[in-house]
Amino acid sequence: MALQWLILAYVVAAEAVIALLLTLPSPKLVKSRIVSLISLILQPAIGIVPFAAFQLLDIYWKNEHRLMCTSDVCTAAERDRYEKSYCNRNFMNGTRVDLIRPSWWWYQIYKSQRNVILCTSACLLYWSVYRICNYHKDVQNLEEVEKRYKEQ
Repeated sequence: MALQWLILAYVVAAEAVIALLLTLPSPKLVKSRIVSLISLILQPAIGIVPFAAFQLLDIYWKNEHRLMCTSDVCTAAERDRYEKSYCNRNFMNGTRVDLIRPSWWWYQIYKSQRNVILCTSACLLYWSVYRICNYHKDVQNLEEVEKRYKEQ
């Protein structure tokens, strides 16, 4: 797994934990402190959205421009690159290329699909954490307005 996917996986895990922390029931004082802390973190964390979008574009570009070894003469480097990019289970020149490591078949087949899911979940989790924080701020503002009306 490349470094950018590892970073994205950690960010998605952190966003999931933050979303879970925000949705768990807790006392109002603790909830308001958590929401204010996460709201401060959200502004610099917006950088994950363009990063994930760039990674999605990279996946699309690599898929559209991958090497196609369709001729009868392929070099060893072309064959290796083609096999790695196309899940090591291809039919090249009429013969099937078997997996070298059968325990890794799921990893090779679903690598790009996993990365697309990772990018979209990073964006969706960021949006959901942002909306949950805004919801809690709106609820706090409405409670303050209600308290002022009751005092008058």
